[in-house]
Amino acid sequence: MALKDISFFSEDIEYTLKEKAKVREWIHAAIQAEGFKRVSELNFIFCSDEYLLDINKEYLNHDTYTDIVTFDSSEDEEVIAGDIFISIERVRENASKFKVLERDELHRVIIHGVMHLCGYLDKKKEEKERMTAKENEYLQKRDF
Repeated sequence: MALKDISFFSEDIEYTLKEKAKVREWIHAAIQAEGFKRVSELNFIFCSDEYLLDINKEYLNHDTYTDIVTFDSSEDEEVIAGDIFISIERVRENASKFKVLERDELHRVIIHGVMHLCGYLDKKKEEKERMTAKENEYLQKRDF
């Protein structure tokens, strides 16, 4: 699994992810732990609330703000591929609301998107509980 296949971009905002190499390694380890062979192409796009709202409306018919939208483009069950859009504004607001570090909230949202690509859902109560447990598991495994 090549770490170079995990990329970070920003769209319509100025944002640079800190500790990119360590975040890539952490994501890679989580994907491997979930039993996937490799990453084909995994893009994280950091954007504004409005940008993500437009995506939410256009592609999901949801007229609501959200912190993340994940698009799975995997063509093989053993390979992860997709685009994960993350609203930095929403991450900052949620970090303040939940009284956690912005870095930790961002990492939670990042791994949330990765877990979606690994097949985890979060619409029903039980699914949401399992997703939160997975997020917590991988947040605790960070060594940076």
